[in-house]
Amino acid sequence: MPKTLLLKNAEVLVTMDSERREISNGGIFAEEGIITAVGPTDKLPMSADTIIDASGQIVLPGLVNTHHHLNQTLTRNLPATQNKNLFAWLQLHYPIWSRINPEASRTSALIGLAELILSGCTTVFDHSYLFKSGNKVDFHIEAAKDLGVRFHASRGSMSLGRSQGGLPPDESVEDEDFILQDSIRVIDRYHDASYGALTRIVLAPCSPFTVSENLLKETALLARDKGVMLHTHICETFDEERHTLERFGKRPLEWMGESEWLGPDVWFAHAIHIDTQEINTFARTGCGIAHCPSSNMRLASGIAPVKDYIAAGIKVGLGVDGSASNDASNMLLETRQAMLLSRLRMGLRPPEGPHRYAQLPQSHPLRSPEWMTAREALELATIGGASVLNRTDIGALEVGRCADFFSLELNTIQYAGALSDPVAAIVFCAPQSAKTVVIHGRQVVSNGEITSINMEPIIRDHNQWSQRLLANG
Repeated sequence: MPKTLLLKNAEVLVTMDSERREISNGGIFAEEGIITAVGPTDKLPMSADTIIDASGQIVLPGLVNTHHHLNQTLTRNLPATQNKNLFAWLQLHYPIWSRINPEASRTSALIGLAELILSGCTTVFDHSYLFKSGNKVDFHIEAAKDLGVRFHASRGSMSLGRSQGGLPPDESVEDEDFILQDSIRVIDRYHDASYGALTRIVLAPCSPFTVSENLLKETALLARDKGVMLHTHICETFDEERHTLERFGKRPLEWMGESEWLGPDVWFAHAIHIDTQEINTFARTGCGIAHCPSSNMRLASGIAPVKDYIAAGIKVGLGVDGSASNDASNMLLETRQAMLLSRLRMGLRPPEGPHRYAQLPQSHPLRSPEWMTAREALELATIGGASVLNRTDIGALEVGRCADFFSLELNTIQYAGALSDPVAAIVFCAPQSAKTVVIHGRQVVSNGEITSINMEPIIRDHNQWSQRLLANG
């Protein structure tokens, strides 16, 4: 990695710092992967080991993906699952995912991570929970290191098969003692708690309907003993709510609370079907939320009350979710969808939509707080995601943070006519691929191409593995 890096001449530099500065003709100077200066280009050092000229480009902090399932790139767009809701969709996928071997797992991780990087994403959390056929989280960590992406990997789990009242087939689950022992192995081998760390480990049981209460509690104890974060799905569908009500006599969040799964070291994916009392619980305990708008629409799961979360001071980030429940791994696309889906909710009647001023036109001044703006959506994708992951070293371009950023060309067909506000343009207009991506001071995308790995043979191998998995089904 070059010791010093200078980015200069950006048309607009979006800092996401405490003042939310947007600097014309801006630039960044970094040493050993850490930003040491941010400001107008003429106020920065003029030389560096690596110099990037961002003329005609907008530069933003690297986007932070707080929820993904990388292995699902192998099963995108399956005809049998195109029109299914979550439980039916999962039941069709579980047998296929159980057959993913180490080679297929590595190629799927490389494909998903590369797609994310090209959308400006520099930090990725992957929620992997199905480890059969020799598959291990180690292969994802190795793929992330090869690409140079900042990676939060999960040692996830499923232990409750159908014979015990869970959703997955019995052949897809693991023994709980083995899960806990392997979790210790992965944490001890890979977790880096230091400032600027490129690899961290998260313990992440799949969901309330795939693990036992004992495993939830033991996982929480282990995570806190080891100082790692906790993650799972919560309140994604009405099916999940019915499951926990019928099995435990409690709503999902109440059950998770009794399993010691509330606190600032916990974040949940989706959190769609949540009432006011539960919003207060999130705010009081410091839990974070990974909002996954495209997946929620794709599976007809519902609309999360994201603006209510923000108003309550809850940490909220964005996630692309699984590549088979979104069929894309594109954080710019997800940023746009988050803004649009929040606005769609304004047009619904109570109880799904807003309550207090539902009879007033959406443009009435009393309803202005309901609008999610383009800049608010970008905050979710950057500094919001960093806060969900409990990181103060990423998410913004300011002195002391990691040199994680990306650029987009502004003089393109897609942005033509929209440059009166270029910052909003990248959310309102069609997403484009990044021209440059830098992670911890290392350039991993140059002129729109991944530089760390030749992706052409990976794409070919990935498609072959996908075809074999489906053919063996």
